[in-house]
Amino acid sequence: MLNLLVTCGKNLESETETEIRKILNQCGNDEPEIYKTDMRGILFVNTNVETSKIIDYVKGKIKDEPWSVRYCLRIIPIQLECDTDIEKIKQNIQKLKKTIQKNDSYRITIEKRNSDISSQEMIIEIAGLFSNKVSLNVPDWIILIEIFGNKTGTSILKTDGIFSLEKSKRESE
Repeated sequence: MLNLLVTCGKNLESETETEIRKILNQCGNDEPEIYKTDMRGILFVNTNVETSKIIDYVKGKIKDEPWSVRYCLRIIPIQLECDTDIEKIKQNIQKLKKTIQKNDSYRITIEKRNSDISSQEMIIEIAGLFSNKVSLNVPDWIILIEIFGNKTGTSILKTDGIFSLEKSKRESE
Protein backbone atom coordinates (compact mmCIF):
# COMPACT_ATOMS: atom_id res chain seq x y z
CA MET A 1 0.00 0.00 0.00
CA LEU A 2 1.33 3.42 -0.84
CA ASN A 3 0.05 6.77 0.31
CA LEU A 4 2.43 9.19 -1.40
CA LEU A 5 3.66 9.46 -4.92
CA VAL A 6 6.82 11.51 -5.44
CA THR A 7 7.97 12.64 -8.87
CA CYS A 8 11.47 13.75 -9.70
CA GLY A 9 13.77 14.38 -12.61
CA LYS A 10 14.80 11.30 -14.55
CA ASN A 11 17.83 9.54 -13.05
CA LEU A 12 17.54 11.57 -9.82
CA GLU A 13 15.64 8.86 -7.94
CA SER A 14 18.45 8.22 -5.41
CA GLU A 15 18.83 11.92 -4.53
CA THR A 16 15.04 12.22 -4.31
CA GLU A 17 14.80 9.18 -2.04
CA THR A 18 17.36 10.74 0.32
CA GLU A 19 15.46 14.05 0.28
CA ILE A 20 11.97 12.58 0.91
CA ARG A 21 13.39 10.32 3.65
CA LYS A 22 14.85 13.41 5.38
CA ILE A 23 11.52 15.27 5.03
CA LEU A 24 9.59 12.31 6.46
CA ASN A 25 12.05 11.97 9.36
CA GLN A 26 11.52 15.67 10.17
CA CYS A 27 7.75 15.02 10.10
CA GLY A 28 8.12 12.18 12.59
CA ASN A 29 8.43 9.04 10.44
CA ASP A 30 11.74 7.30 11.13
CA GLU A 31 11.12 4.23 8.98
CA PRO A 32 9.20 5.24 5.84
CA GLU A 33 8.95 2.65 3.09
CA ILE A 34 10.26 4.13 -0.17
CA TYR A 35 10.17 2.18 -3.40
CA LYS A 36 11.84 3.02 -6.68
CA THR A 37 9.53 2.01 -9.50
CA ASP A 38 10.36 0.72 -12.95
CA MET A 39 9.10 4.09 -14.22
CA ARG A 40 11.84 6.69 -14.26
CA GLY A 41 11.22 9.77 -12.15
CA ILE A 42 8.67 8.13 -9.83
CA LEU A 43 8.93 6.92 -6.25
CA PHE A 44 6.19 5.28 -4.19
CA VAL A 45 6.19 6.07 -0.48
CA ASN A 46 4.35 4.53 2.42
CA THR A 47 4.42 6.70 5.53
CA ASN A 48 2.59 6.70 8.85
CA VAL A 49 2.46 10.52 8.90
CA GLU A 50 -0.75 12.24 7.79
CA THR A 51 -0.04 13.18 4.16
CA SER A 52 -1.55 16.68 4.49
CA LYS A 53 0.93 17.36 7.31
CA ILE A 54 3.81 16.42 4.98
CA ILE A 55 2.49 18.67 2.19
CA ASP A 56 2.09 21.61 4.62
CA TYR A 57 5.55 20.99 6.06
CA VAL A 58 7.23 20.99 2.64
CA LYS A 59 5.37 24.13 1.53
CA GLY A 60 6.49 25.89 4.72
CA LYS A 61 10.04 24.73 4.15
CA ILE A 62 10.02 26.28 0.65
CA LYS A 63 8.95 29.64 2.12
CA ASP A 64 11.70 29.60 4.78
CA GLU A 65 14.49 27.81 2.91
CA PRO A 66 13.72 27.64 -0.82
CA TRP A 67 16.96 25.76 -1.49
CA SER A 68 16.14 22.94 0.96
CA VAL A 69 13.89 21.02 -1.45
CA ARG A 70 15.58 20.33 -4.77
CA TYR A 71 14.61 16.90 -6.03
CA CYS A 72 10.99 16.28 -5.03
CA LEU A 73 9.19 17.92 -7.95
CA ARG A 74 5.71 16.84 -6.85
CA ILE A 75 4.42 15.08 -3.75
CA ILE A 76 0.96 13.65 -4.30
CA PRO A 77 -1.19 11.98 -1.60
CA ILE A 78 -2.82 8.69 -2.63
CA GLN A 79 -5.89 7.84 -0.53
CA LEU A 80 -6.96 4.51 -2.07
CA GLU A 81 -5.35 2.00 -4.38
CA CYS A 82 -6.86 -0.62 -6.70
CA ASP A 83 -6.32 -2.55 -9.91
CA THR A 84 -6.57 -0.51 -13.10
CA ASP A 85 -10.17 -1.30 -13.90
CA ILE A 86 -12.84 1.36 -14.48
CA GLU A 87 -15.35 -0.33 -12.13
CA LYS A 88 -12.82 -0.66 -9.30
CA ILE A 89 -11.65 2.93 -9.77
CA LYS A 90 -15.30 4.08 -9.66
CA GLN A 91 -15.82 2.11 -6.43
CA ASN A 92 -12.83 3.89 -4.85
CA ILE A 93 -14.08 7.31 -5.95
CA GLN A 94 -17.51 6.36 -4.55
CA LYS A 95 -15.85 5.68 -1.16
CA LEU A 96 -14.16 9.11 -1.20
CA LYS A 97 -17.11 10.99 -2.70
CA LYS A 98 -18.59 12.30 0.59
CA THR A 99 -15.61 14.69 0.88
CA ILE A 100 -17.18 16.87 -1.83
CA GLN A 101 -20.13 18.89 -0.53
CA LYS A 102 -23.28 19.73 -2.49
CA ASN A 103 -22.16 23.22 -3.61
CA ASP A 104 -18.49 22.37 -4.22
CA SER A 105 -17.02 22.24 -7.71
CA TYR A 106 -14.55 19.64 -8.94
CA ARG A 107 -12.18 18.67 -11.71
CA ILE A 108 -11.12 15.17 -12.72
CA THR A 109 -7.40 14.80 -13.38
CA ILE A 110 -6.06 11.57 -14.82
CA GLU A 111 -2.35 10.83 -15.12
CA LYS A 112 -1.57 7.65 -17.03
CA ARG A 113 1.67 5.73 -17.23
CA ASN A 114 2.03 2.35 -18.95
CA SER A 115 -1.70 2.03 -19.62
CA ASP A 116 -4.00 2.32 -22.60
CA ILE A 117 -7.23 2.57 -20.57
CA SER A 118 -9.47 5.28 -22.04
CA SER A 119 -9.23 8.58 -20.12
CA GLN A 120 -12.36 9.85 -21.86
CA GLU A 121 -14.40 6.82 -20.86
CA MET A 122 -13.14 7.06 -17.28
CA ILE A 123 -14.01 10.76 -17.04
CA ILE A 124 -17.54 10.07 -18.29
CA GLU A 125 -17.99 7.20 -15.79
CA ILE A 126 -16.64 9.15 -12.81
CA ALA A 127 -18.42 12.40 -13.68
CA GLY A 128 -21.63 10.34 -13.64
CA LEU A 129 -21.16 9.85 -9.88
CA PHE A 130 -21.43 13.59 -9.20
CA SER A 131 -24.14 16.18 -9.68
CA ASN A 132 -21.73 18.99 -8.71
CA LYS A 133 -20.53 21.75 -10.97
CA VAL A 134 -17.32 21.10 -12.91
CA SER A 135 -14.64 23.79 -12.81
CA LEU A 136 -11.51 23.11 -14.83
CA ASN A 137 -9.68 26.28 -13.75
CA VAL A 138 -10.53 26.85 -10.07
CA PRO A 139 -12.22 23.76 -8.66
CA ASP A 140 -12.80 23.31 -4.93
CA TRP A 141 -11.66 19.70 -5.29
CA ILE A 142 -9.50 17.61 -7.60
CA ILE A 143 -10.53 14.03 -8.23
CA LEU A 144 -7.13 12.56 -8.95
CA ILE A 145 -6.57 9.27 -10.71
CA GLU A 146 -2.95 8.14 -11.00
CA ILE A 147 -2.58 5.09 -13.24
CA PHE A 148 0.60 2.99 -13.19
CA GLY A 149 0.12 0.07 -15.51
CA ASN A 150 -2.15 -2.40 -13.71
CA LYS A 151 -2.32 -0.39 -10.43
CA THR A 152 -4.21 2.86 -9.84
CA GLY A 153 -4.13 5.35 -6.97
CA THR A 154 -7.13 7.60 -6.33
CA SER A 155 -7.60 10.71 -4.19
CA ILE A 156 -10.00 13.59 -3.73
CA LEU A 157 -7.91 16.57 -2.70
CA LYS A 158 -8.26 20.30 -2.17
CA THR A 159 -6.42 22.17 -4.92
CA ASP A 160 -3.62 22.96 -2.46
CA GLY A 161 -3.40 19.32 -1.34
CA ILE A 162 -0.62 18.48 -3.79
CA PHE A 163 2.92 19.79 -3.46
CA SER A 164 4.49 21.13 -6.64
CA LEU A 165 8.03 22.47 -6.29
CA GLU A 166 7.67 24.79 -9.27
CA LYS A 167 4.33 26.23 -8.07
CA SER A 168 5.50 26.60 -4.47
CA LYS A 169 8.66 28.44 -5.48
CA ARG A 170 6.60 30.76 -7.71
CA GLU A 171 4.18 31.50 -4.87
CA SER A 172 6.95 32.23 -2.34
CA GLU A 173 8.71 34.79 -4.55
